[in-house]
This record gives sequence, structure tokens and C-alpha cells, in this order.
Amino acid sequence: MNATVVSLPLPTLPEGWAAEKDFKAIGKLTQEGSSMRTLEPVGPHFLAHARRVRHKRTFSEDDRIQAQAKAKKIEQDSDSDISEEEDPMLLARDAKDWKTQDHYKVLGLSKYRWRATEDQIKRAHRKKVLKHHPDKKAAAGRADDDNFFKCIQKAAEILLDPVKRRQFDSVDEEADIPPPTKKQLAKGNYYELWGKVFENEARFSKIQPVPGFGNENSTREEVEAFYNFWYNFDSWRSFEYLDEDVPDDNENRDQKRHMERKNANARKKKKAEDNARLRKLVEEAQAGDERIKRFRQEANAAKNKKRLEREAAERKAAEEARLKKEAEERARKEAEEKAKAEREAAKKAKEAAKNAVKKNKRVLRGSVKEANYFVEGEASAATIDAVLNDVDLVITKIDADEIAALAGKLNGLTVADEIKNVWKEEVSRLVGAGKLKEGDIKALVA
Repeated sequence: MNATVVSLPLPTLPEGWAAEKDFKAIGKLTQEGSSMRTLEPVGPHFLAHARRVRHKRTFSEDDRIQAQAKAKKIEQDSDSDISEEEDPMLLARDAKDWKTQDHYKVLGLSKYRWRATEDQIKRAHRKKVLKHHPDKKAAAGRADDDNFFKCIQKAAEILLDPVKRRQFDSVDEEADIPPPTKKQLAKGNYYELWGKVFENEARFSKIQPVPGFGNENSTREEVEAFYNFWYNFDSWRSFEYLDEDVPDDNENRDQKRHMERKNANARKKKKAEDNARLRKLVEEAQAGDERIKRFRQEANAAKNKKRLEREAAERKAAEEARLKKEAEERARKEAEEKAKAEREAAKKAKEAAKNAVKKNKRVLRGSVKEANYFVEGEASAATIDAVLNDVDLVITKIDADEIAALAGKLNGLTVADEIKNVWKEEVSRLVGAGKLKEGDIKALVA
């Protein structure tokens, strides 16, 4: 499609045309045709206007107060997730009976329980303290005791301590999800219902992550891995939270030992009961698992394969076994050769290190000889023996790396004073390190 550009010039004004004399107005504004009208705010602007008039505020004052109210509402909304109604029976609890109290319920975290974060616990504790602090009650003219406030403090103490919280979570029956009933299984999704139970139990596993229950599309390997994991479940539950108090005084040692044995036996019993309970859960879930039934049917069908297919599979397995054996044999030989080479290399390295130590020792002994055993004129046999004995004593107190370092300092030195200063520094270092005593080295640093 082609586009055509057409040029349309503006018409030319008549010759001699001027706006001052040739422009004609078709109308004009008059005082009668105009009127003054008052504009009023509507909607949210009207509400803001009414609020400012009612409270006699300026625009800036109203904006500031509204911003503060909005921030407060946001803060309250952020705390709404840890708010729940307080049971009157809970408020009447005896603080001394803290072991039987539901710490999560005391702080208003019943719906979170072991899933509650440390930040949620702190915020819930702060909220409860602000509400139930004895000073606040006294200021309000209430003469209530502070029993529930003590319950709040104890709950925070337990739940904010990782060890104590773990002990409490170990026995928190309120967090348990009971197995689904036959009625529930008839109406609901089998895998979702049982999956929630095992997901809840997974919190007690020492091994994480825990395999999920899966669904009807899970593979046989996934299902077997799930049941194998739960049949060998390793739980961290120890039940020490339920221990009876052990006396601290030394006069009742026998009673203390008796209580400790009693608590240990009680924990062991509860552990066995919990293992039996968990085993029963796994067996119930497995008994009704349609996937297991399907896998068994598939296994039985596999047994009825044709003879040729079975023989082919056996031949393939035999061939794979042969190849595997050959690969293992090659790997064994390679490993032996590698080990042999490593031993030879280690032997050479050891010999090299040994020779290096011998060479460095010769440098140490040669340094004192170079310094003429630190005497003027010809050194006597006694002087030589004394200096060399000191050198040998120093050598026995230092390792190969230190010998090498000392040899490096002495190597190339020919001035007796310089050589002696190096030996003095080394002796001083060994004395400072406690490897030598003052006076052990005499001739070498005299």
C-alpha cells in the first residue's frame, strides 16, 4: 500500500487585512453572565476537613496525628498474629505448678507452638507483660496477685532457652496430631491426612530433612525410602522435662541417687512407649497405603515374565557382574600401585628430610667452628667439647623446622660475634619457651 503526501497550504489572508480593524467578536463576558460559587470538599477530603474543624487543627498538625495513628495501627496489626483470647482458668493458675502449664498458651501462641519463632515469642512476652505487670495493675487500682505474671515470666524463660524449650517440646502433647480416623480417611485424601501426621512427627527427628509421605504418584523408591526412614526413626525426645525434682543438699545423697535412677528409668520407659506409638503409626499408614498394594501387584507381575526375558536379564546381570569384577580388579591394582608409589615417595621425602636435618646440624656445628669456638687463639679440647655439647643440647630441644630456621640464620656468617649473637637469641628463646633452664647453656653464650 503506497501513501501519498498531499501539501495543503493555509489560505492567504486578503490583502490589507489587520486584526485591529478586521477582527469581529461574536460575544463578550458580562457581569450578569458570571457568578461566584463556593467549592466544598467531598469524600475523604470532606472527612479530613471535618476532622480538622472539629479538633481545631492545622493541616500540618492533622497530618502528623494521622501519621502517628497509622503507625500505631500497623504495629498493632503486626502483633495480631500472636493474639488470642485468654482463658479465665489460665489466669487463675498457680505459678508454683509451672511444670504442668502450657507455656505456649500462657503467651498466646497456641496455634504456633513449636513453630513459633524467637521473635514471635519475644513479642508475645512483651505484650503479656504490658498487660499483666503488677505495677500496671496497682496503678489501675486492682489488687490481683501476680501469679499469672509469674507464669508469663516462666513461660518466656522456658521458651527463650533453646535447651529448655527443646525439653518442653519433647513432651508437648498439645502439638501432636492424632492419626486420621476411618471416617476421615473415607472422606478425605489419604496421603494429605497421613502426611500431616508424619510432618508433625518429623520435628523430633535427629536426621533432617525428613522424607515426605508423598502422594499417589510417588515412586516405589520414594515410598520405600519413606517407610525405611520411619521404621528406623531416630528421635531426640528425652522426656527429662517430666523428671521429678532431685534434692540438691549433700545430706541426702542416697535419696538423690535414688531419684536420678528413678528419673532415668522413667525416661527410658517413656522413650520405649513413644517408639511403640510411632511404630504403630507407621504400620497403620502402611497397611492402608494403596501404593504398597500396587507395588506388590507390580512385583508379582514381574515374576511372571517370559523365560527369555528372565534369561536375558540373568545374562545381562552376569555380564554386568563380570564387568564389575574386572573393574574392581583394575581398581584394586591401580590402588595398590598408587599406594606403592606413595610409600616410595614418602620414603624418599623422609630420607630427604633426614638428610636435610643432618646437613642443617652440620651447619650449626660448623658455625661454632667458624667462630673458633668463641675464643682467641687456638681453642682447647675442653673448650671445643663444651661448646659442641651446648650445641648438641640445643639441637635436642628444637624440631626439624627450628633447626632449619636456625641454620638459615647462621649460614654464611663468618664473624664470631654475629654467630654468637644468633646462638644467644636462640638460647634466650628456648629459655623463654621453657625448653631450657637458665644455666643449661654456658660455653656457647659465655
